[in-house]
Amino acid sequence: MNGARRIVCGISLFVAMTVSLAASGQIAKKDSAREKLIGAWHLVHIDSPGPDGKSASGPQPEGMLIYTQDGHMSVQLMYPGSADALSNEYVLKGYEASFGSFDVDEATHTVTHHVRGSITRDLLVGKDLPRKFEFTPDGRLIIRSARPDEHWFVTWAHY
Repeated sequence: MNGARRIVCGISLFVAMTVSLAASGQIAKKDSAREKLIGAWHLVHIDSPGPDGKSASGPQPEGMLIYTQDGHMSVQLMYPGSADALSNEYVLKGYEASFGSFDVDEATHTVTHHVRGSITRDLLVGKDLPRKFEFTPDGRLIIRSARPDEHWFVTWAHY
């Protein structure tokens, strides 16, 4: 009888811990948006429409975006040599790279990148970058800035 109680207690403890982890979001549901983000993505296209809504065609970079199961992210984009002078908050001399952690808000379809390191250093390090995301019917991922002054959006496909 004592052995049976131990088994029941062990199973009860396991169930309680699993429910607790699931409630805290540390275990993603199989069909959750967070679970769909996990993995390595390659850049398909960047669109950068101006305030008028018209897309400015510029050089297209090569790129990779990674979300890990344990909540880390990394993104790298390399523009063609013709864009070596391109620099802004995200890009330095035609190259973009940052890493950190991420959180997902399933209700608002927002992923927030918490930047721990960036090629542009102090321009991004320590910042939280909220991004709106959506999945297309063919499984691609579209990410756009949640900032009203940024109009770009990036299309990614799983490797």
